[in-house]
Amino acid sequence: MQWSRTRHHSCLSWLAAACALCISTPALAHEVGESAGGFFSGLSHPVSGLDHVAAMIAVGLWGAQLGNPALWILPVMFPLVMATGGFLGLVGIPLPAVEVGIALSAIVLGLMVVLQARPPLVTSIAIVSVFAVFHGHAHGTELPEGQNGLVYSIGFVLATGLLHLVGILIGTIHYWERGKIALRTLGGLVLVGGLYFFWRAIE
Repeated sequence: MQWSRTRHHSCLSWLAAACALCISTPALAHEVGESAGGFFSGLSHPVSGLDHVAAMIAVGLWGAQLGNPALWILPVMFPLVMATGGFLGLVGIPLPAVEVGIALSAIVLGLMVVLQARPPLVTSIAIVSVFAVFHGHAHGTELPEGQNGLVYSIGFVLATGLLHLVGILIGTIHYWERGKIALRTLGGLVLVGGLYFFWRAIE
């Protein structure tokens, strides 16, 4: 009789544990799925608009022209400051003329590449930092509903860094004389694109 009661209690314990596992597993899967979804949403967001892509690559192009230490400082500062702008967007703090600011970033950065501008390092950092706030704010305000803001931010910061890297790799052509001309031509294309984005933003 004692053995039967013990076996009964044991069965109930196993049943309770199985139920708890069945309940917790979907919850865990849902949480992991949410995080993965937020990360990939953030990762894809910077490449979903040509205005973002043009400006991000232009940062890398300009950094390559400037050389060390701007070569690595600018592509590091931009995502860091952009994360601040993203936080402002996530918490709902408004920023005026965001689309205009993004368009101006393509215009100014494209112009810097065309002119092969070499301002003081602190000025270069200030230029990319100001525009990074606008790009980050745009990403932050467009967080998909139900997604994790932190992993979404990690995604768009990582994607931004990769676009900078693409610009730097392209920018290595400036070591050749014809490459310098090609690089300035690319800067001109970014500039023209920025003018188009600006016209779209103000119409």
